[in-house]
Amino acid sequence: MSSSQKNPKNLRSQRWYAPDDLRSFGHRSRTKQMGYHREEFIDRPVIGIINTWNEMNSCHTHFPERVKDVKRGVFSAGGFPVELPAISLGEQLMKPTAMMYRNFLSMEVEELLRSYPIDGAVLMGGCDKTTPGILLGAISMNIPCIYVPAGAMLKGHWRDETLGSGTDVWKFWDERRAGNLSEKEWSEIEDGIARSPGTCMTMGTAATMMSMVDSLGMSLPGASSIPAVDSNHNRMASLSGKRVVDLVWEDIKPTDILTEHSFENAIIVQMAIGGSTNGIIHLTALARRTAIKLDLEKFDRVSKSIPLLANIKPSGKYLMEDFYYAGGILALMKMLKEHLNLDTITVNGNSVRQNIEESEVFNKDVIRSINNPVSSVGGTAILHGSLAPNGAVIKPTAAEKRLWNHKGPALVFKDIHDLKSRIDSEDLPVSPDSILVLQNAGPIGAPGMPEWGQLPVPKKLLKQGIRDIIRISDARMSGTSYGACILHVSPESALGGPLALVKDGDIIQLDVERREINLLVKESELEIRKKKWSPPESKATRGYAKLFTKHVNQAHEGCDFDFLQGVPGETPEPEIF
Repeated sequence: MSSSQKNPKNLRSQRWYAPDDLRSFGHRSRTKQMGYHREEFIDRPVIGIINTWNEMNSCHTHFPERVKDVKRGVFSAGGFPVELPAISLGEQLMKPTAMMYRNFLSMEVEELLRSYPIDGAVLMGGCDKTTPGILLGAISMNIPCIYVPAGAMLKGHWRDETLGSGTDVWKFWDERRAGNLSEKEWSEIEDGIARSPGTCMTMGTAATMMSMVDSLGMSLPGASSIPAVDSNHNRMASLSGKRVVDLVWEDIKPTDILTEHSFENAIIVQMAIGGSTNGIIHLTALARRTAIKLDLEKFDRVSKSIPLLANIKPSGKYLMEDFYYAGGILALMKMLKEHLNLDTITVNGNSVRQNIEESEVFNKDVIRSINNPVSSVGGTAILHGSLAPNGAVIKPTAAEKRLWNHKGPALVFKDIHDLKSRIDSEDLPVSPDSILVLQNAGPIGAPGMPEWGQLPVPKKLLKQGIRDIIRISDARMSGTSYGACILHVSPESALGGPLALVKDGDIIQLDVERREINLLVKESELEIRKKKWSPPESKATRGYAKLFTKHVNQAHEGCDFDFLQGVPGETPEPEIF
């Protein structure tokens, strides 16, 4: 933890406001132009509220109200709050994928905090890529900050069924494609599955990343579990605004919180909650921004020793609202106390040990104990082999166990357009033993690594009653998804990785317990294919997409930009002349 203490004269914002010179006169007079008086912003911490809200991001529709709550907390603690809107990464409507703009958001957050007179920040996020995006930028800037999670929406309902976002969409869509669900029933599900502000209420990427930041210690303890529309969420936002002012005076920065031990805690929690596979990419990127080298093997080592305790869809049967009333993230962490680094410090100033001390599990079916897990294995497994030299991931707990050890012939789709045009063809040469392979869906090939990895089960198999089949790609999949999907294959096919060389009929072997994924083709044959291979034509011809494909690294490295790596806070402060 930082040993320094701030006083009004050495606040960062006072470099703009305090000097008796012409430039500072302009800063003060223009701030007064907005209706503020001198005593509101002189010698007080200026708190930037990074608000990732817009009217196309359904997860954040309550953020305008939460900003008011945050401001109330900042004012009560003697700070000066200012709202700084940032690009909103709405997972549902943003195309080709919000993932492509995660790094854009991180750059915007970093530069907003650097270029303005900001002493500390409240980071408002929740919808999948907003959480890692804002935290990546805040880490690189490295000024005191606190994260306010959006919270999950209420449970969905249809007739007598409880619906979970994503997970039940995929399930009922398969039934619709198989001819078992009418248009009227499908429309009723559409009306009932998303019925309040907030993120997906399954353990998708949004809930995973909110939980990860909570377990890292960058939000008020337990904040990630509170439903978006619960009044406790308003109070949490206000208390976060109040706490960030203290963080400024105490000079506690992200690098004081984010240590190797805190990242290890986050990985342990990720496995125990059955977190999204996307969490691996984002945690890797976050760790590397702090100069901590986090590799895939670390995730796998933890996965082998931490069972699945959260009985939440898609790996279980409950939803985030149930999780909150069962005790939430703090109760789950208490179940894991023998494995966690309990002395790590969090933004409330207390240790993990202190934060979980009084927590309790109120529903032992929702939050299981180590001795009665949902599954004895963690939520994610890391695979290596001739098909994925740099690694791939699978969520075994969301796949049919019969497929954990499987060998079958490849059925290859060269890109997403090829997949869409052929997947439901009656003459598709597919059987239950087939392994579907999608190429050119990675960070560079797509571009942006969209959530195309949950390849649909061919209609031909759905009609036979088949609901799961092995699917392999260099894409990602929604954290709300399920199935035997092997994702993040690295190196990706657009770079000429082994995935690019797979042909129809090639035999692929998966062994989850041995953590292997192998292409059973002779090396000499692969060398011949590699010589004939040529990279696909890039779809990124200008602007940000071109910047992205030129500088993004691979999935096992966190899909960050090469030029954003480095020591937090090392970029010089702006000159003020």
